[in-house]
This record gives sequence, structure tokens and C-alpha cells, in this order.
Amino acid sequence: MSNTFKALSALLSYPTQDIKNAAAEIRQIFHDEKLAPAWALRQISRLVDEYEAFDLYKLQERYVFLFDRTRSLSLHLFEHVHGESRDRGQAMVDLKTLYAQGGLEIGANELPDFLPLFLEYLSTRPVEEARALLKEPLSVIAALKERLEKRNTPYTAVFRVLEAIAGGEPSERELDDLRKAPDDDPNDLEALDAAWEDEPVTFGLGEDGCPKVSQMLDRMNAGEAPSDIAKAARS
Repeated sequence: MSNTFKALSALLSYPTQDIKNAAAEIRQIFHDEKLAPAWALRQISRLVDEYEAFDLYKLQERYVFLFDRTRSLSLHLFEHVHGESRDRGQAMVDLKTLYAQGGLEIGANELPDFLPLFLEYLSTRPVEEARALLKEPLSVIAALKERLEKRNTPYTAVFRVLEAIAGGEPSERELDDLRKAPDDDPNDLEALDAAWEDEPVTFGLGEDGCPKVSQMLDRMNAGEAPSDIAKAARS
């Protein structure tokens, strides 16, 4: 189990005073655990520094502008794969089942494909298992990194760290499909309306659910029974 995943989850969550106050602790976690290479951790320190230096309102405004107003930067992983199609609902159910099998119960108003929540779940798993699970959405993580790079935002470093921790390479076919999706400008309201009407990228999935989530479940079922996880893990 690693607190690095929980620290990354905090940095990708809506900024609050509690997270801002914990910036020094987050930095220390990265330094102590060294789960990612030093070069990746050095890059993420800019974002941690800004949590300490910037006004909370400024942090919140930037977060909303990036992740809430820009569909192509959505932190809901399955939205990039399934859009609003029926397949996304089944994938949600499968991922929620994965969490439950690991002892993590989520609230009725929480969407299981929200990346910060997925990272919280990874923080409760053995490190090697967490790395393997992190590889499953690696194409989406890589696509989000590329889109954030264009905006020159320090949030890019979070996705570089995630790539470094997961290891391996994203599927080029999946990444190419994601690159074809519109990268909308949050200032262009007409384009935003059009983006929400676009067909989802499907990667050739059918109606039998998300195969990546099914693979996760298969690995969980084949492994040892997970230990209980305290509800405080998401405090």
C-alpha cells in the first residue's frame, strides 16, 4: 500500500483548504516513498508549491476551468472511452464491484470512474497490484497528459508521475483514437455545446461491458482475499 496514490488523488481533487494545508505533507510523501522517478517528482513539486503560494479561490477557479468546463480534460475515465453510452453504465457497475471486492464502499453520489477515487482505491492495494491496475487506463492518462501539456499547466506533472509509476506504454491504437476526439476550448461555448453532442470513442467495445474492468475483476478474483479498508481512507 502506498500513500503516494492518495497524495496524487488529493492533487487531482477539487482544491479545498484542507488539501492546501496538507501541501507540505504531500511533498513529504513523494520524497519518502519515491514511488516515481526523481525527475517526475521534481516536476510535480511546481503544483505543490502553487498549492502553498496561491490563494484558494485562484486554485479552485483554475481547477474548474480545466477539469469541469473542458470535457476533453474530464477526470471521469470512462467518459473518454464510452461517452454517455450504455456501455459506460455497465463499466461503472463493474468498477464499483471491483472496489467493493477490495473492501472500499463508495457513496451513492460518487462515480467510480472519477480518477481521484480510482487513485484512492489504488492506495489501499499492494504496490505491484496498484501498478498493474494503473496500466489499464494508461491510454486515457497519456491522452490527458498531452492535452494538459498544450495548456502549459503544472497538472501535467501529475499525469507524468502516473505514467512513470505504471510503467509500460499505452496502446497506440487507443491513444490514436483518443487523439481524434475534439480538444475543446472552455472559452468557446459553441464548440463546447458541439463537443457534448459528439459520438464517444468506443475502441470497438460491444454491449458486454468494459473488457478492461473485467480483466481487473478477474485478477482480483484470482488473488488473495483483500483486507478491510477503513472508511477513513477517503478522509
